[in-house]
Amino acid sequence: METDKTSRRGLKICCGATAIFLVIVIIILTTLSLTILNATLNVTLNMLITIENRNRIGSFKYKNATAYVHYRDSIVAEVPIQADFVPARGKVNMTTSVDLMGETILSNPNFMSDVASGSLNMTSIASLHGRVSILNFLKLHAMALSTCNISCFILTKTIDSKCKSKMKF
Repeated sequence: METDKTSRRGLKICCGATAIFLVIVIIILTTLSLTILNATLNVTLNMLITIENRNRIGSFKYKNATAYVHYRDSIVAEVPIQADFVPARGKVNMTTSVDLMGETILSNPNFMSDVASGSLNMTSIASLHGRVSILNFLKLHAMALSTCNISCFILTKTIDSKCKSKMKF
């Protein structure tokens, strides 16, 4: 009888220790999966935006605007553009930094295949509404539309961009 009580007591201790061990392992795995194993992406692009007026006789004054950066048809960044004046045959340079929305990029199903290919291709679109002043006499409403294809090369950590601009009156 005494051995039966001893073996039951040992069995209870073994089951209790196993249950406590399993609870500790589950707590550790849950903590790790919630903190360490989550993928995040933080990308900051330092940009130099040049607005060039090739017109020889007219200046362009534009209002505040916002440029949008798209990754596979999803907006991943917004770039504020401050109102300014561009003289005839003049240029205006602006420097800014853009923080990309990493969650939006990571949630795209094509992200991993783009990373495997070595480059992320994005598009930026900016629309500047303003007025063209020709010889300070004739003033017309105008819109400058700029579209840029941006390629971010992952291994070399470089960026290449090609832009096209149009002016609509």
